[in-house]
Amino acid sequence: MVQLHYRPPFVKRTAGGRRDARPHNDGPRADYLGITVVKINLPDGSQKTFEGDEVPVREVVESFGDSWKRQAVAVEFAGQLLDVHQKMSGEGDFRLLRDSDEESLYVLRHTAAHVLAHAVQELFPSVKFAIGPPIESGFYYDFDVETPFTPEDLERIQKKMGELLGAGLSISREDWDRQKARDHFEKIGQNYKVELIDELPGNTVSVYTVGGFQDLCGGPHLDLAKRIKSYRVLSSAGAYWRGDSNKTMLQRIYATAFFKKKDLDRHLEQLEEAEKRDHRKLGKALDLFDIKEDAGGGLVFWLPKGAVVRDLIEGYLKDQYRKRGYDLVFTPHIFRSELWHTSGHFDYYRENMFTMEVDQQEYVVKPMNCPGHILIYKRKLHSYRDLPVRMAEMGTVYRRELSGTLHGLLRVRGFTQDDAHIFCTPEQLPDEVDASIDFALVVLDRFGFEGFDVELSVRDPQDREKYAGSDEEWAMAEAALEESIQRKGLEHKRMVGEAVFYGPKIDIMVVDAIGRKWQLSTIQFDFNLSRRFDINYVSKGGDRKRVFMVHRALLGSLERFMGILIEHYAGAFPLWLSPVQCVVLPVVAKVNPYAHEVMDKLKAAGIRCQIDERDEKVGYKIREAEVQKVPFMLVVGAREAESGEVSVRAHSKGDQGSRSLDDFLSEIVDEAVVKY
Repeated sequence: MVQLHYRPPFVKRTAGGRRDARPHNDGPRADYLGITVVKINLPDGSQKTFEGDEVPVREVVESFGDSWKRQAVAVEFAGQLLDVHQKMSGEGDFRLLRDSDEESLYVLRHTAAHVLAHAVQELFPSVKFAIGPPIESGFYYDFDVETPFTPEDLERIQKKMGELLGAGLSISREDWDRQKARDHFEKIGQNYKVELIDELPGNTVSVYTVGGFQDLCGGPHLDLAKRIKSYRVLSSAGAYWRGDSNKTMLQRIYATAFFKKKDLDRHLEQLEEAEKRDHRKLGKALDLFDIKEDAGGGLVFWLPKGAVVRDLIEGYLKDQYRKRGYDLVFTPHIFRSELWHTSGHFDYYRENMFTMEVDQQEYVVKPMNCPGHILIYKRKLHSYRDLPVRMAEMGTVYRRELSGTLHGLLRVRGFTQDDAHIFCTPEQLPDEVDASIDFALVVLDRFGFEGFDVELSVRDPQDREKYAGSDEEWAMAEAALEESIQRKGLEHKRMVGEAVFYGPKIDIMVVDAIGRKWQLSTIQFDFNLSRRFDINYVSKGGDRKRVFMVHRALLGSLERFMGILIEHYAGAFPLWLSPVQCVVLPVVAKVNPYAHEVMDKLKAAGIRCQIDERDEKVGYKIREAEVQKVPFMLVVGAREAESGEVSVRAHSKGDQGSRSLDDFLSEIVDEAVVKY
């Protein structure tokens, strides 16, 4: 609360009777002697003050008139997203959120999730409710039902949502005593809600009522359910409660909602296209990778074609490392657990680590490469003249992901990071962060990603126990990264509460060919490990000073990056990355010797080439090569064998005409053969 100690020159009462201290031209007027007020800072620089410990969001919105009241979806106050059912206290920046604001979709979808649950409750009265959060592309809700939902059930649920919304649904919020809430949900048999209540902090919990459905929820929600007009129930799947295979298998319904029908239609088209690009299906069809349940979930087998692409990615990055002053290193896959106690991972990351006992000592299969690089740095004392030290490793790590979260190449248990750590002085830090951003953008461009967004993940100051380090260290680290983003002239979004426990980070989100965003590059400042491992350097003055440390991964992991690449290109990689760049297709067996001559010459020029000598018609061979997304098909018959030519077909483009093999090679060799 803000306590002010003198009276403003004039006071105006709002329509609701609340006294409103208006801003003055020469600065904000002070408020009532000894009266607690809520002060909001508006985007135009003005301020507005409301008397009382708390003020309902609804009253604040209504104080600006009917236009704001009609447009309001929610508000942002002091960094929090609030709906009109909630209250504000203290002082903070204030912004009205309309349906055109990105954050408003979260509120719309959160409310739609409750309407979905209401529909399921109407159709399946014995259902038990788990959780139903908004997600980036829509929302889901998890249900405990006797039998899995069928496509027909989903259609019924979609129809029932329409009936409920058509009848008009009221939305309200109440704060209940924790025990009252527990007794209520236990009485109606909602054991998942009881479990959640037992884990929530504080003595009160909030409960929202949407029509005839009551749910434990923190909000925010819409004021009027009738704003939910464009929505679609999409699919259902099994999902373990809390992602734990030892817990109950629930049924998750996925859905989405938008304020405008055209946005929903565009999203449904994107989903249809995404289905065609699913890396799991294409990875199998193109023989790129496999995940063998015999070996274990989340463990990737790179097949020969996929291994070619992986090798090209690694080769490009390693060449860039050398050119940019990085030293390549390799570290063991397991370390004694004491190292992870020192790093703090045992305190903050224990549930995600694989452990084993060797010679009566506990070992950890490394979930990260950082401690190994630190041990290499510490093998000798460094002078300021030695810095910066840039260490890079294609390091394979293992993390104990819950089985319910595994997803093709995008979420695995074993993966290889293009990991690097930079050890530098405070004076060198700005240049190193700047160079890391430049490096990331160059790499993403090389792999064909044109659009990107930048996010700065910072800690939540209200949840300090979650993070290592002092307030001063966090303020310094966050400022250093933000200043670097600003120096590069990049727009960015500040993500409060998204930092990892040991420091803030810059995330670069790429936009793929169908408009989806993927988090790839990460640049992270770390003051924590430097202190924990006592990493120092000798300064110009001869004393020892703490070294600064930057974590940097450009692709995140090779596995996840491969999955994103497959979907971005729909499996049709650019020529330089394609595992098979050309396939030679003899029309009849008697020209096979000439076909081999063609293949041998292509291979000698550095082109990855195969020959299809099967006793099949050439049309069939062409269709097979198209399915395999081979960039070029070289058809050779008696005429080509006699003239020394090839008939060229390009993937998805068809016949490109005949030409000499030398001419064809000169056309593609610069693009096809990677020169580091």
